Amino acid sequence: MLKKLRQKFILSALLSFGLVMLVLIAGINLLNCQAARRAQERVIDGILEYELTPKSEPRPRPINEMPWAGGPGSEFTSRFFVVRCDQNGNVRSFGHEFINSVDEETADAYARQVLSSERKAGRIGNYRYRVAEKEDELLLVFLNIQAETRQQSKLLLASALIGLCSFACVTLLVLLLSKPAMRPYMKNIERQKQFITDAGHELKTPITSITTSADIAAMEHEGDEWIANIQTQAARLTKLVNDLVTLSRLDEETPFPETSCFSLSEAAWETAESFQARAKAEGKDYRTEIGENIELLGDRASIQKLISILLDNAFKYSDPGGEVRLHVQQKNRNALIEVSNICSQTIPDDPERLFDRFYRPDASRSTETGGTGLGLSIAKAIVENHRGEITVSTEQPGMIRFRAGIPVSSR
Repeated sequence: MLKKLRQKFILSALLSFGLVMLVLIAGINLLNCQAARRAQERVIDGILEYELTPKSEPRPRPINEMPWAGGPGSEFTSRFFVVRCDQNGNVRSFGHEFINSVDEETADAYARQVLSSERKAGRIGNYRYRVAEKEDELLLVFLNIQAETRQQSKLLLASALIGLCSFACVTLLVLLLSKPAMRPYMKNIERQKQFITDAGHELKTPITSITTSADIAAMEHEGDEWIANIQTQAARLTKLVNDLVTLSRLDEETPFPETSCFSLSEAAWETAESFQARAKAEGKDYRTEIGENIELLGDRASIQKLISILLDNAFKYSDPGGEVRLHVQQKNRNALIEVSNICSQTIPDDPERLFDRFYRPDASRSTETGGTGLGLSIAKAIVENHRGEITVSTEQPGMIRFRAGIPVSSR
């Protein structure tokens, strides 16, 4: 459990940092793209301001002070060309004083493509364009944005590399510091486990003494209801202590130090057979379907305990004369253990809560059945320690189904 807890801590820390870095990188590049686009729109505005001014009128600004110029006395920094067309889309003139790489044929092709799209502004290839109307003609301005696009790509690559390097450094730091950071919590968990183990051993002696004394008293005073109650509660307390110790052991790093390959089919049959007499005594319809030659790598005793817990739970909470089903099969590389029963009791809205320790959906019924509220928690711990998963579902009204899937080679 502690190992899984540390893994979750590392994973959550890295996911949080990765998400923050992703948002920062995306935000920086998005803002840069928007700023570049606004600058390009300003340049196009200046070009249109210049081109739409009649030649007979004075220019609003000197040409070397226009947005596409680098300033007075410097060369032009923006590259663009202008195409003038009539209302029918026929090219009248082509101005390419500020760009030498575009000929009249290329400009005509760009103009026709833009006019056919019927859009007034947008992007085509390495150019951002805008269409404006002037008296009886259309003015198309094409601004070359190749340099800006190249700069944006460089910024994206640089920010991505910085983000990856930062993520690698943080990953290394989290791996190095996670263990010291979790050490106090891990010590607290170890103390709790040790306390449960020690308390369990200490309680076994007086419980055994009480049970023995009650058994002797029962032989001398047959039918005494007070002695019978003592025996019942002593047995219940013994089961609770054993369940707590079992859970504590399952929380260890290596709850099954020695595992082996065993026949799940045989183990399931052995466990299932022990419930035949109970089914007959309680008048319940008990059916089993166990596949043949299913091999599993794990701890045989714990798997049999898992099946026993699920069947015991099904018998306890099924209706009188109801049905209980056990189904064991192999599907692909997983061994599936399913136990279902008909139950008229109220099933919680979140059935997964049934795996919580000491959770009881019906306290009065649990008192009658003598449950400790730990059985399903133990079942879940057994499955998870075999690298499997256990779920609960209510596929049909009144039917509850527990399904455990365990890799056949879990170790």
